[in-house]
Amino acid sequence: MLDFISIPLMVGIITLGIYKLFELFARKKERMALIEKLGEKLNPEILNTKISFPLKFTDDKAFGTLKVGSLLLGVGLGLLIGFFISYFYYGNANTNDYYIREMVGVIYGASVLLFGGLGLVVSFIIELKLSKKKD
Repeated sequence: MLDFISIPLMVGIITLGIYKLFELFARKKERMALIEKLGEKLNPEILNTKISFPLKFTDDKAFGTLKVGSLLLGVGLGLLIGFFISYFYYGNANTNDYYIREMVGVIYGASVLLFGGLGLVVSFIIELKLSKKKD
């Protein structure tokens, strides 16, 4: 059904994995360099002070759940609309025909991308209205 997206998806996942692996090693080297620099300047008086962290969330991460939820809602709605379009248009057709299978795949892909993007636009508009209301 969605065979056209499997190859780019796998290439993207493998590329992301390799990138994150190299990023992990680079961060480890940076952290070790920072620890070495701080180790030279460390005195025992610093260890006796208490460290407190503020429990305040940033505004950038507060809407992450809204974005993910809107995206998943849009993708689900896109799959449902794609199913209805393909069912009503090609419902009684022969499914062994290559042209029909490709058209159904295009309908599913286009509707998922369209409604997924629409979900992200809706979440952006909601985020914009809520941030204006805060100010």
